[in-house]
Amino acid sequence: MTGLLDRVSRELGLTPVVPPPRPVQAVPLPSRLATEELAWASVAAVVLAAGVGRSDPLDPDRIACAYRSDRLLRIDGEAPDVWSPYSGFWRAADGWVRTHGNYAHHARALLHGLRLPPAAIAAHVGVAIEALTAREAAHRITAAGGLAVTVGTEEPGQDARLRTHPLIELRPSGGAALPRTDGDLEAAAPLRGIRVLDLTRVIAGPVCTRTLALLGADVLRVDPPHLPEPEWQHLDTGHGKRTTVLDARSPEFAALLGDADVVVLGYRPASLARLGLSPDTLTDSHPGLVVAQLSAWGDEHPDRAGFDSLVQAASGIAMVESPDGVRPGVLPAQALDHSAGYLLAAGICAAIARRRTEGGSWHVRTSLRRIAAELLCMPRRAEPPAEREIDLRAHGEDFLVDGRVVTTARSVLPGFSLAAPHPWGADAPGWGAPRTARA
Repeated sequence: MTGLLDRVSRELGLTPVVPPPRPVQAVPLPSRLATEELAWASVAAVVLAAGVGRSDPLDPDRIACAYRSDRLLRIDGEAPDVWSPYSGFWRAADGWVRTHGNYAHHARALLHGLRLPPAAIAAHVGVAIEALTAREAAHRITAAGGLAVTVGTEEPGQDARLRTHPLIELRPSGGAALPRTDGDLEAAAPLRGIRVLDLTRVIAGPVCTRTLALLGADVLRVDPPHLPEPEWQHLDTGHGKRTTVLDARSPEFAALLGDADVVVLGYRPASLARLGLSPDTLTDSHPGLVVAQLSAWGDEHPDRAGFDSLVQAASGIAMVESPDGVRPGVLPAQALDHSAGYLLAAGICAAIARRRTEGGSWHVRTSLRRIAAELLCMPRRAEPPAEREIDLRAHGEDFLVDGRVVTTARSVLPGFSLAAPHPWGADAPGWGAPRTARA
């Protein structure tokens, strides 16, 4: 655990540091790969970068519950259905395919690519894919705008090459600016006064910005009008943020961007570039800005969409975690997503600290595929350890949201409490807190 944390600390310029005390028990996320070490180090990186709670041990059970928050989530006592019947592993003629159809437009594209009617059921998807090679099925679905990958085996050479790059890249950018005082520098809310424009969705980015809000930042999530968010997904990760629906080409969006301290990007790099929202364009136009970018596959694949489950399948993780050596398996949580969120938040905290002393604009970057490479190169077990039972009641918290009781996982940061999520898209497109005076 400390080995990975030491690496992240060096990359972010946090050394020398005193890490949080190591837990007596491992994080109960049993797998062959070192999921528990990755989870602990990712959360600990936020503690170090934000300078909070260093003397308090991180609760391994709390981390496990946070990483599996979709399993703990309840809305008025009911567990929402979080997976589409079109999402999953499918046997093809010569292997396996992993699909993702949780968004309605991806589900429609998947069915269209397989030449199925819009009302086709999951069984029809299985029959259609079984008649194709894995490569052909994935190609048909992606060519139609859907999401699918062939389930692959790990490639140690590719993983080693990816690991020559930082796990969290932090670098200065153009748009020189003088050093400035940001936030109130108080341990209780180290990011108070920082304005964060949140252009992310689907777990990793929202976990990052939820963490920034937990640390006191004024976070405004902006979604495009044509892409509604599944309610459960927003309620699971929307704590402490305001949320609005706005076109990125509108004057209102430009005004928000002009007053932001941090922009967090979670859409495909090529799509953002077409909107004039690439990191370089943003920092050239707005000196002093911190831009954090998260993608599924990294800069080598700027126009390729993806999710945690697809990266697990394509990178070889699914076959490492196979229950029988034939069928693909999964990690015990969407650990690439959650780890990316916490690590990106740590990188943003480090960038804000560097801006206070050095000035300038800063880029922070990682990808799910880069984190997968790190996990695949960490020590592993021949078999996963036994599952350890957790008292979920000790790690859940109730919030009243729009007249309903929403139960979600508690904060993983010692001494910090989450604020209730707002209903998706319910806020005006403006900043909620006055800007802190700057030097």
